[in-house]
Amino acid sequence: MSVAALSARARLGGALSWWPAWLLALLALCAVFAPWLAPLDPDRQNLLARLKAPGFEARGAVYWLGSDELGRDVLSRVIHGARVSISVAVLSVLLSGVVGVTVGMAAGYLRGWTETVLMRLVDIFLSIPAILLAIITVAVLGPGFVNVILVLALTRWPRYARVAYGQTLALADRPFVQLSRAMGAGTPRVLLRHILPNIAGPLLVVATLEFGLMVLFEAGLSFLGLGVQPPMASWGAMLSTGRNYIATAWWIATFPGLALFLLVLSANMIGDRMGDAIGKGR
Repeated sequence: MSVAALSARARLGGALSWWPAWLLALLALCAVFAPWLAPLDPDRQNLLARLKAPGFEARGAVYWLGSDELGRDVLSRVIHGARVSISVAVLSVLLSGVVGVTVGMAAGYLRGWTETVLMRLVDIFLSIPAILLAIITVAVLGPGFVNVILVLALTRWPRYARVAYGQTLALADRPFVQLSRAMGAGTPRVLLRHILPNIAGPLLVVATLEFGLMVLFEAGLSFLGLGVQPPMASWGAMLSTGRNYIATAWWIATFPGLALFLLVLSANMIGDRMGDAIGKGR
């Protein structure tokens, strides 16, 4: 085999090795451009076309992935469901990350009673199963898009706090931090300019893995009727409905379940690769 052929094969293999990133980018694009990509209105009902198999055509519209129990297009609802799942996951990861990193860095840098109080609070939250805490909290606050984001952020910030705390402890006594402190830099400046950039790698890995978990949590809450509410499309709600028709209309639950599987798989694989890359770089 020629050198050119070997080089082309190596480039192709390198591009294919990034398939989780390409898949995640594709799903993100579907979420962003959902109103333009969805062939039909995801909430439009057509009872004459209910429970039709993939490829069915009615009134000039093709239901490529079939229709649900109300005659709504499954493909359109899967595309719009990606917007809900990714939006909830991204916003909850950002909110829980900000809270957890702030708490962890403050505890690791200030030490003393601040460390004791904050880390005991983290231990309390970690002692409660996350999904149980999420269910209880959303049952109290009520279901809805905003409440789901707040609940997921409330249940997952301790993981960021633990990582940020350990990383900050390892850096707090390093010479460059002590030098910055000796030159008069205040606590916020030391944390933001000197410590945060050096612990960003492990925190980014945690955020990537948490993204997939947030998608699963949102789907689980919607499956139980505690997430986003109808008529807003959600993969978890579609799975909940589809289980009642799994013997006669398998496509209602299969396609949102497949989309959920691919999204979580790609996010977790990206997180694993990032973790490996950071581990090799140390």
